[in-house]
Amino acid sequence: MRSPFRLVALPSERFAPLLALDDAELRARDVRRMRADAKPGYPCRVSLADAEPGEEVLLVPFTHHDVASPYRASGPIFVRVNAATARPEVKEVPAMIRSRLLSIRAYDAQAMLVASEVAEGRDLEEHIERAFSDPRVEYLHLHNARPGCYNCRVERAER
Repeated sequence: MRSPFRLVALPSERFAPLLALDDAELRARDVRRMRADAKPGYPCRVSLADAEPGEEVLLVPFTHHDVASPYRASGPIFVRVNAATARPEVKEVPAMIRSRLLSIRAYDAQAMLVASEVAEGRDLEEHIERAFSDPRVEYLHLHNARPGCYNCRVERAER
């Protein structure tokens, strides 16, 4: 039996206040304005798409696992300027995710890590299926395996 799942992007509203800031104000918040110089290379966690060369992005420190657990975690993420929030369909895996080597981290209801593995994005569905076959697993986080940066959350979806 296949477990329906949905990838969840970060909401654009969360980053909108940064767009009005100049570079000095961004630096005071540890944010950097950059221009993408390659594709892939600047994966946006709002649109779940890689920025195009020449496109403006913000490199933002972000608490991606904001939980009361030893697994609370943060790290840098890219956000494309004026990106719309991606809303993938059930079982849809965007190209940005599919094209990368991923670290898949499974958490329980208390935000404790219960499993982890590394997999190619092209094989993601089988790894999500295996993780969600464990009834303890509430949600997953996907990270880029080499740099370790957070990509998105994976939740069980209603049928």
